[in-house]
Amino acid sequence: MPIPMDGMSPRRASAPNTLMPVVYLSLGSNIGDREANLHAAVAALPPASIQLKQISSIYETEPVDFLEQSWFLNCVMEAETKLDPRALLKTLRTIESELGSKKEFAKGPRKIDLDILLYGFQTIDAPDLQIPHPRMLLRRFVLAPLAEIAPELKHPAWHATVGQLLAQSSDQSEVRRLIRS
Repeated sequence: MPIPMDGMSPRRASAPNTLMPVVYLSLGSNIGDREANLHAAVAALPPASIQLKQISSIYETEPVDFLEQSWFLNCVMEAETKLDPRALLKTLRTIESELGSKKEFAKGPRKIDLDILLYGFQTIDAPDLQIPHPRMLLRRFVLAPLAEIAPELKHPAWHATVGQLLAQSSDQSEVRRLIRS
């Protein structure tokens, strides 16, 4: 059963299973009922062999690159999966499609966007898959929610922890945690 996102604080699940790699995923939406889209994506993950361990608050974020679009809701989750990296990518694209998301053009509006940020401590640099995600360290909308749930996380390819990278980020886009009344 998915851990509910309340927009206020991260939720923790059971201790990690050392037999499955820990992955970090980024979720975003800026079309339709953005929060419902995030919840639907989270709910679709466990049946697809992606077990949620922890999820950040939801953040409302300013668009980056293509600015003429609505603001996004974003969150980051820690999960475990038995899927290999390419199978995980294919599964995420299938979930996006099943939820009605269409990427009309790069960096454009989308109902749901699911990205692999990290897959264990692996580094993959292939035309169809880059891990760590190639732009994650340049994006406050990724670093802020990731720092909330894993501030001390440090990939071998990085010079600092996630919390330190967020503090050093030159990205000036607005990222604010969604607060519920």
